[in-house]
Amino acid sequence: MNAKPVTLGASDKLTFLLSLVPFLMDHDRVSVTAVADHFGVTPERVRDAVNLIAMSGVPGETRQYLHGDLFDIQWDEFETNDNIVLTHLVAIDDSPRFSAREAAALIAGLQYLSALPENGDRDAIATLMAKLTRSSTGAPSQLAVSRTDADVAIAVIQAAVRAGTQVEFDYLNSRGTAQHRCVDPLRIESVDSDWYLRGWCHLREAMRTFRLDRMSNLRSTVVPADSHDDGVLLPDTLFEGSADDLTVTIELPAAALELLADYGPVPHGPAADGQLSRAEVRVSHFHGLKRLVAGLAGVVTVVDPGLARQTVADWAAAGAARYETSAAAQTEQADGAPR
Repeated sequence: MNAKPVTLGASDKLTFLLSLVPFLMDHDRVSVTAVADHFGVTPERVRDAVNLIAMSGVPGETRQYLHGDLFDIQWDEFETNDNIVLTHLVAIDDSPRFSAREAAALIAGLQYLSALPENGDRDAIATLMAKLTRSSTGAPSQLAVSRTDADVAIAVIQAAVRAGTQVEFDYLNSRGTAQHRCVDPLRIESVDSDWYLRGWCHLREAMRTFRLDRMSNLRSTVVPADSHDDGVLLPDTLFEGSADDLTVTIELPAAALELLADYGPVPHGPAADGQLSRAEVRVSHFHGLKRLVAGLAGVVTVVDPGLARQTVADWAAAGAARYETSAAAQTEQADGAPR
């Protein structure tokens, strides 16, 4: 049942007019009836207000109201179809606005955020993107954040969290061992470009962290997840050590220790040259050092044990060899090309 339209006093009429213009700006095309329902007034009151707005403006340098100094609407739409479409704004358009490039960057960021599980109100994000598109100084470039395998996995896990059910998947750990896991999903976090699921692993009967790109055959089940309200806490750090972990000594600038906070580095004191610091980190396998070193190339040096150094050195040499092979192939192709 529609609410009875209210009677507007002089101050209410002014408030209505001041509220109507921003509302129309936020809607490219809106019917008189929709506006009346939104503000709780009669359609006749809306039509009178629109006619008044169309005769309002700010005088130009000549101190006269010329056509460009007044608001304008699509009169055919208004008179024939009872729709309101603003086509020209005055004064309001003088406020600072995002450039087309700035709006495109913000829209791309919002598209990315809308894929994250903690951002469930996608309608609000879509509305904000539409406002950015309309209010920029030019049409933003058509950008889209590509959907990756991680996005698909996040969507599956998010659905399981909403439903309060377990997820199951095949997981390849850092040692290269594949196992089937059933997990109560609790949180999804990212480190750089990598995404991780944190939850209660029923195989290990403990909290575990899983990299999404090592999962396969991920699916949501109908098995209810446990409540975990009995004192089981989710650790603050992303990576938790275990009794099977290996200890590695590394060298790096003291200021860079904070970059390894998730690895829980234990400072060892200054290195021999006095300019670097040594620290111990724990990894599940020496191959796990590859990502650490690659992420901080030129910053972290593996010192001990020798097998850890050799593992990283072999990996780096294999990568360099691939570049050399590729460069040699390009040179041969160039030498054999017709001149």
